[in-house]
Amino acid sequence: MAGHEVIKRPFSDVHRMGNKVVATLLHDPTVEGLDVALYMDGSASMENEYGPRGILAKLAPVKNQVEPQMQWMLEYLANKDRDGKVRVAYWATGDGTQIEMVGDLTGPEAKGYRFPGPRAYGKATVMLPVLRDFVAHIKQQVPVGAKRGLAVIITDSQLNDAQDVMAYATQVAKEIASGRLPRINFVFVGVGSNVDEEQMEEVSHTKYPGVGHLWCHRIADRMEEMAELVAVLVDETMTVAAGGTVFDEQGAILKTYEGRLPAVLEFDVPAQCKAFTLEVAGQRFTQPIPEDHDDDDHDEDEAEPPPAQAPARPQRGHRH
Repeated sequence: MAGHEVIKRPFSDVHRMGNKVVATLLHDPTVEGLDVALYMDGSASMENEYGPRGILAKLAPVKNQVEPQMQWMLEYLANKDRDGKVRVAYWATGDGTQIEMVGDLTGPEAKGYRFPGPRAYGKATVMLPVLRDFVAHIKQQVPVGAKRGLAVIITDSQLNDAQDVMAYATQVAKEIASGRLPRINFVFVGVGSNVDEEQMEEVSHTKYPGVGHLWCHRIADRMEEMAELVAVLVDETMTVAAGGTVFDEQGAILKTYEGRLPAVLEFDVPAQCKAFTLEVAGQRFTQPIPEDHDDDDHDEDEAEPPPAQAPARPQRGHRH
């Protein structure tokens, strides 16, 4: 295979037919270089969900409703992460402002990992330290390959610092818009009847100039529904909702995708065009265009096929 036919990520197949290019995506390019973190509520209201500890745990079988959900979510999220490791922490611990790090866990590690809850359940539910922790983490990870951040935040109660969270998120959005931070998204999930849905909506519905939405949120009625809901929200957040744009070597726009980016991209290029660039979610991917090996076949296909066979011909270039 000639050097000019090397296919680069995120593409799995690129070929040219005359002035038409068909490029198949290997995966959703918005998750290229994604760094993921999971922050689980460690406030006092969660204590019953984790189950009794110490002497009480010896009196009756412990039913930890959080642990299997954490294990399932982490295995799922690790598959999205660029290095297969998810940053895991309890938040709202101690006086409510503290974060208790669990560590960086892989999917296989998460399967058997124990999540008994934080060492000290929190006396309040203060989220601002979570956002600061994640932003600091992303800044450290950018030099080693992080191109996008995703923080999943779980709570079962009302926030004590919603206004501070919104003010800080505004600053984060400004840093993203100016290029000082990569794209970051927060998936905010409430569990149970003590969640303040109006407050979650106030935090999540803000649209920021040049960035759009940073947050998405949803409420699960029961702890057992949490993991599946997180998976749905993450998938929705990571899809290419804003579409993408294809440019030629001189920066001219070849095609704009307004909606969700399809798995197979088809666009026309100038005769002399040797490469194209796909821009999506603030990232640019440049791909050389292979030579037109289908040219002869293409000419034969267009040369007056028998009338009876013409309608039955399959469309070309839609390989998945």
